[in-house]
Amino acid sequence: MTDWQSIVDKHGKLVWSIACRLLGNDADAADCFQETFVSAFEFSRKQRIRSYPALLSRLATVRAIDQLRSRNRPSNLSDCRDVVDNNPGPQQHLAADELAQQLRLSLTKLPPGEAEVFCLRCLNGLSYREIARQLGIKPNAVGVMLHRARQKLRGLLKSVVVSEESEVLP
Repeated sequence: MTDWQSIVDKHGKLVWSIACRLLGNDADAADCFQETFVSAFEFSRKQRIRSYPALLSRLATVRAIDQLRSRNRPSNLSDCRDVVDNNPGPQQHLAADELAQQLRLSLTKLPPGEAEVFCLRCLNGLSYREIARQLGIKPNAVGVMLHRARQKLRGLLKSVVVSEESEVLP
């Protein structure tokens, strides 16, 4: 019998930080948090879990990306409690919020596998080998998917910056 309360206590902070970082607000992060542990519970009923941190980080990432894809409203990164504040001014806060919103929107336009690899590597800090193990692919495939995701994100974010500048310039 698995003691789920101890699993939530032990790994809840990991799941919360992933959900909050990707979704940008506490309400959506709370939904993702709950969905992640429900999915882990359902998974545990079908097969043995070898690594709770690996499974939970993957589930949290996938659930958060699913939420980003399904919602149409912008989020506010400042709702997250674990964002580091180095005393930037209001303009830097606004620019960071806008960039975070554009990144979230751009992630929804990537193929699911590429978005997941990008989030696991760049936002969750997992190694290529850890990602490969979680996804059941080779580390080289992780590198290829990450490269493609970065290229697509650069293009998507570059087009946003160009279109915003053209709106400002006469």
